[in-house]
Amino acid sequence: MGADELADRLATIAEELGDLAFDRLREASSAAGRGEGPDPETVAEERRLTRARRAVEKAVALLRGPAPSEAGDEA
Repeated sequence: MGADELADRLATIAEELGDLAFDRLREASSAAGRGEGPDPETVAEERRLTRARRAVEKAVALLRGPAPSEAGDEA
């Protein structure tokens, strides 16, 4: 498996993490709509998922390397 294939798989994982984080935000919003405070565990889980998504997106960027316009800037 090459770096591009791995980057594609990680990009898919990042999307899935984003979807999960969005679900947690939806849960917190729904609770607020019912007049309840957001569940602290739900909010904390959303933050962890978002941090994980960002970390995976950074890995994708590293594996794919600099964009063509950036590659010329480094020379």
